[in-house]
Amino acid sequence: MARKLFSMISILLAAVLALAACAPAGAKEVYYLNFKPEVAELYQKIAETYKAETGVTLKVVTAAAGTYEQTLKSEIAKADAPVLFQINGPVGYAAWKDYCADLKDTELYKHLSDKSIAVTDGGGVYGLPYVVEGYGIIYNNAVMTRYFTTAGAKAASMAEVNTFAKLKAVVEDMTAKKAELGIEGVFSSTSLKPGEDWRWQTHLANVPVYYEFKADGVDIKVPSATMEIDFAYAENFKNIFDLYLNNSTVAPTLLGSKSVDDSMAEFALGKSAMVQNGNWAWGQISGVAGNTVKAEDVKFLPIYMGVAGEEKQSISVGTENFFAINKQASAEKQKLAADFIYWLYSSAKGKAFVTNELKFIAPFDTFSETEKPTDPLAKEVIRYMSDTSLYNVAWNFVVFPNQTFKNNFGAALLQYAQGSMDWADVRQLFVDQWKIEKAKS
Repeated sequence: MARKLFSMISILLAAVLALAACAPAGAKEVYYLNFKPEVAELYQKIAETYKAETGVTLKVVTAAAGTYEQTLKSEIAKADAPVLFQINGPVGYAAWKDYCADLKDTELYKHLSDKSIAVTDGGGVYGLPYVVEGYGIIYNNAVMTRYFTTAGAKAASMAEVNTFAKLKAVVEDMTAKKAELGIEGVFSSTSLKPGEDWRWQTHLANVPVYYEFKADGVDIKVPSATMEIDFAYAENFKNIFDLYLNNSTVAPTLLGSKSVDDSMAEFALGKSAMVQNGNWAWGQISGVAGNTVKAEDVKFLPIYMGVAGEEKQSISVGTENFFAINKQASAEKQKLAADFIYWLYSSAKGKAFVTNELKFIAPFDTFSETEKPTDPLAKEVIRYMSDTSLYNVAWNFVVFPNQTFKNNFGAALLQYAQGSMDWADVRQLFVDQWKIEKAKS
């Protein structure tokens, strides 16, 4: 009896050991803190595919719009901290350098087409750009074509619209003819709802900052060179901002309740002819129920604001999206994160997600010509990038002080739009808040 019991125990023990040998040593997981709310659902699909293909779990947490920095601060302090996260260029690296691993030996970095756009420090690489994007004034060419045939039109085609003066003349004439054109306003609503105002307090503000830094010879890779600003081109910002406000689908006093989704829906439904946004907006436009805008009619125009020589200005192309890997995580977790981003940008299934669903213009040589995005706005970005007769407006907003600065400027823009703040005070706030928040960061 004892021998039989011993034999049964031995068999059970052998079975347990066999199962243990077959089971994974531990659940493999990559925790990614995602910056882009508009692609949150897509990352869940990516996670499912990655799990099926590799057995590794991709845990994706997405920060709400305008809250990424504070979410990262909260999450990074937890025992189960993000291993893969995002920094927004040199300023982001300065804030998070204690958590940024050196990525120069990763497979993905080896395939970066232009290594000068990575975030570097000394001989190390601490941020890998994962998408090149462009933004400007999106317009519906079908509406513009109708306008050019109206009596007394201020231009015969979009080719003539290459300065702020010409844009202003065309837009104001279109406003006078909006009933004839079948639109409610030339521009979609200027969304100034808190957390939804990034198109103005960041993207639009980038243009005057770009020109100021260019005139002053500022090197944005030298932190001390960007500690103060004069907002020398504030009146140019006001030029285009006023044009948006005064020729909109919505009265300026109502803009505090308007979101980006509201703005894009107005464009998609044919209520407006123009809207400032980036190439990522095509998904929003095409996804609106009842969308009336055809893909072939969706085009880009540079953001003109009355600067000398702007007829040679392009749209703004660059990136603020850089992968970083948490060096406080274990070496195994860091490798899992590096393996995931390489899979996403090198495997057939990963690249299909990047190109066809995320609709990213990827800055890596792993993509062939046939694997580049075909949506209309991505094609427009590529077209502008290939036009060597134009100069790019670089993304200098990667050195804006912090989110607090942006939020305070956005709040001032709303007050200005509602008539409760003078422009001179808005300009001074920009200068003062830049200095204060730069000192903090």
